[in-house]
Amino acid sequence: MNDLDDLVSQAERDFAAAGAPAELEDAKARYTGKAGRLTDLLKGMAALAPDEKKTRGAQINQAKQRIEALLTARRQALADAELAAQLQAERLDVTLPGRQRGAGGLHPVSRTMARVEAIFASMGFDVADGPEIETDWMSFTALNNPENHPARSMQDTFYVDMQDEAGRWLNLRPHTSPMQIRYAQAHARRHAGAAHMPDIRVIAPGRTYRVDSDATHSPMFHQVEGLWVGEAVSFKDLKAVYLDFVRAFFETDDVTLRFRPSYFPFTEPSAEIDVQFGSGPLAGRWLEISGAGQVHPQVIRHMGMDPERHIGFAFGSGLDRLAMLRYGVADLRQFFDGDLRFLAQFQ
Repeated sequence: MNDLDDLVSQAERDFAAAGAPAELEDAKARYTGKAGRLTDLLKGMAALAPDEKKTRGAQINQAKQRIEALLTARRQALADAELAAQLQAERLDVTLPGRQRGAGGLHPVSRTMARVEAIFASMGFDVADGPEIETDWMSFTALNNPENHPARSMQDTFYVDMQDEAGRWLNLRPHTSPMQIRYAQAHARRHAGAAHMPDIRVIAPGRTYRVDSDATHSPMFHQVEGLWVGEAVSFKDLKAVYLDFVRAFFETDDVTLRFRPSYFPFTEPSAEIDVQFGSGPLAGRWLEISGAGQVHPQVIRHMGMDPERHIGFAFGSGLDRLAMLRYGVADLRQFFDGDLRFLAQFQ
């Protein structure tokens, strides 16, 4: 048995010296593999007498079992060491504060848009939505702004590498007025031939695009336009509706509106609307918040209605501008910088 005891002891030392699973498998092959030392001993039994074979075979099998037990133990030790190293590498510092997923919230401009929609809905206005990539006709011509008209430079816009059926370039809409045209045309078609056409009362909020960028302007901005057309709608109605809106939006009756004469191709007469607060940090200052006017007869025609019978008003307000005034923000660009520290103030 001495030679077998020595063999087991040598196997134990070789297994212990193996620092990785692959090295351990190499050591195993030297003892129990096809050319291993135990295999050689079993082959050598062929020259023994029958009685000796029985005794020697039992001894070799016993040594083999001891070697396999040592091999199993070393495999487990290597696996435990690998797991321990992995756990150490991935160890968590439980003294650190926990990581929490913060709750999201609406952007201040989205809050402003929802507020505007709710106020006008309470006055009986529908809310229209439409494409941001528009035809030249919808963006300009339908609004009494034909090709080469100098007023187009007031709304210089972005064009895209696409054309409509007539071969004219499409653009990113410079205002949401095209939705007023689309809505009015659909309304006129629904009531074609009727003795009386119901009034059109609609607002069109959404993103718009112009080549402009500074503290109070952005190449992409948000706008809400309103339209009320009927058989007996006057400029007085415009003043009443917009004053009610301003009072509801800013939650105060201590406001005054001023209508200054202006020019827009799609309205005549036209006006800029200024607001003045009687109290608060903006008290006493006139602040421009909208453009408005009586819808031009040519625009009424493009809506599919008779300007001798139908009249109305339209207005356009910057939602970002309204948000700036409501929340006291001085620089429009802060709304779109993506600074969560700034945006978290409004949640």
